[in-house]
Amino acid sequence: MSNRPLASAGRAVPLLRAGLIAGIVVAAAAYPLAAVTGIGAKATAHAVEQKTNILKTALPAETSYLYAPDGKTVLTMFYEEYRQYTKIDEMSPNIQQAIVAAEDNRFYQHHGVDPKGVARAFVSNARSGGVSQGASTITMQYVRMALRDSAKTPKEVQEATQQTSLRKVKEMRMALDIEKHVSKEQILERYLNSAYFGHRAYGIYAASQIFFSKTPATLSPVEAATLAGLVKSPSEYDPITSDQKDATGRRNYVLDNMARLGYLSPDAVAAAKTEPIKLRLTNPPNDCASLLEKYRATWGFYCDYLKNWWSSQPAFGDNRLERMDKLRRGGYRIVLALDPKIQEAAEKNVGAKDGTGSPFANGLVVAEPGTGRIKAMAVNRTYSLDLAENPNSSNPEAGPNVKANYPNTVAPLLGGGTLPGYQAGSTFKMFTMLAALNSGTKLSDTINSPYRYQSKVYDGWAPSNASGAMTGVQTMWSGFGKSVNTFFVQLEEKVGAEKGVRLAEQLGLRWRTDVDREHAAPDKANKWGAFTLGVSDATPLEVANAYAAVAADGRYCEAIPVNSIMNRDGTPATYRTPGGVQREVAKPRCRQVVSADAARAATDAARCPTGDSPAKGGCGGWSTADSVRGTVGRPVAGKTGTTDSTRSAWFAGYTPELAAASFIADPDNPFNAVGDGLSQVPVNAVAMTLRDALKGQPTRQFTPPSDQIVG
Repeated sequence: MSNRPLASAGRAVPLLRAGLIAGIVVAAAAYPLAAVTGIGAKATAHAVEQKTNILKTALPAETSYLYAPDGKTVLTMFYEEYRQYTKIDEMSPNIQQAIVAAEDNRFYQHHGVDPKGVARAFVSNARSGGVSQGASTITMQYVRMALRDSAKTPKEVQEATQQTSLRKVKEMRMALDIEKHVSKEQILERYLNSAYFGHRAYGIYAASQIFFSKTPATLSPVEAATLAGLVKSPSEYDPITSDQKDATGRRNYVLDNMARLGYLSPDAVAAAKTEPIKLRLTNPPNDCASLLEKYRATWGFYCDYLKNWWSSQPAFGDNRLERMDKLRRGGYRIVLALDPKIQEAAEKNVGAKDGTGSPFANGLVVAEPGTGRIKAMAVNRTYSLDLAENPNSSNPEAGPNVKANYPNTVAPLLGGGTLPGYQAGSTFKMFTMLAALNSGTKLSDTINSPYRYQSKVYDGWAPSNASGAMTGVQTMWSGFGKSVNTFFVQLEEKVGAEKGVRLAEQLGLRWRTDVDREHAAPDKANKWGAFTLGVSDATPLEVANAYAAVAADGRYCEAIPVNSIMNRDGTPATYRTPGGVQREVAKPRCRQVVSADAARAATDAARCPTGDSPAKGGCGGWSTADSVRGTVGRPVAGKTGTTDSTRSAWFAGYTPELAAASFIADPDNPFNAVGDGLSQVPVNAVAMTLRDALKGQPTRQFTPPSDQIVG
């Protein structure tokens, strides 16, 4: 059946433009002072100026969807206005007919402004002494909504919606112009995608989902009439919170109009009016706290990382506010890079002795070498906004009523947010070693490493080793495998501390504390001797991705949480580089930071801490994490890291396929030492996660370094 009323189907109703303009004059007279302010001329000029903008305006705000890696499972949504744009041919004729019956019976007869409606409004308003009836056609309402949706300032929003004669006449002039360029079907489509139905349902798709848990294509006449009746006053006719008396009365009014217009037979309407309003409610998820329940407690941290990453991407705006607005209004389809198998392995293998009930957070991040895609993020915490059952913070300076971060938290403990992270200890020796190898130092070069070494470069600073057994002549293999502090301080002196600092920056590290920023400054970095011992804060996200670059033969790729981002029109989201090249936002962004041979040499030395055997040298008889090779069951490299008094402990490890970094520390109180008894927790977490994640995959070998860099 056609959506046009049967009485006028296929018949055009002639309306002279002069008659329409006369109607506008009548409308102006219906509003106080309109006739004496030159409103028609002002409105015309302004309408002409804005007409093109409305015709070309961006589509109304649309919900962005976050998908699991399968690209099908919706994990959550991001929106300010829950809306999904729906084409007119994807809507049931019932809702198209019902909205005409509810809002504009003469929609298919007029050309944007209905002179009869204007006349009725004039009489009604004259009798009431105010504005009791507005005579707004569907086209005029669409103009108002389009102006509202395209507004860029609060003032523009106010001008688009305020009840004034100037605004009304602008709508009329623009409605007349719009209908010369846009078909009735297009106007109806845009209207139905912009109208507000209550309960945060913007547009017919959202309304169909929220009230009836179905798509607009399957709405029955009764359901369509119920929804169409809401547009006039979503709160007054709300069938959810009221006793449904008013909602039923409004629905029946719409059904009667549908019969009068020939859309439904009188018998069908009579039967429909006996039916109660049967709702099937849906509460659409919004943001990370509403993640699909199956994944909420654990994947929420990854979701939060996605948001933080998004807020830093210039492709989505000039500042954080603009970028988050794009996320909530842009209608994107986002597919996570997370790998469910690797995520499951990480979740299973993190956790201190007391699991989520421990003040010590044990977290782990897995990155993919060569792409920078983050494959897993896990921590022994539950992602939740409910902190009611959390104990008080372990930090004595926090105050008596400050809650601890466990068992529930949404804090970005794994990185990607504003938290500075945790002192990473000897994992930073990797940056000094890479800088040295990239500058021409050989793997086999030896340094006599005493128990304690007094530096002449760093103003008499005298670091010592963790054990007297480390004393003696060391190479990079043995120095890295045993984590010999005095070896690396001397190596740092040789290459220059600033080279290690700058290299760490090129591999994605950021300085988030005043102390770290001060030491990393260009005029002070060469005096930052303690840098190589890991006194700086870092996050497992940063460390995992930096080590992934070593696994990728020195090719660093920015950390990225997505496999794809599609615009609402189905095209990939793109950005323009400073050089003017158009690139997809979700594609890896990689660059060579150190030579491939230097990275391979570093990997050869980094096999020593794990109990693995390097391709070209010897590890000196023992190492700091010699159980890793046996657990992983394939070639593996990595590095342990502990801080003074073991306040935090780390392990970063990698195979050719994956890189992972794990820490254990008290995020609330860095002076609450984890102790030596828990220092093995990150080692085991990484080793077992790599083992489980790679189970069943072919074993890949590291590429050996050249003889030239071995020396």
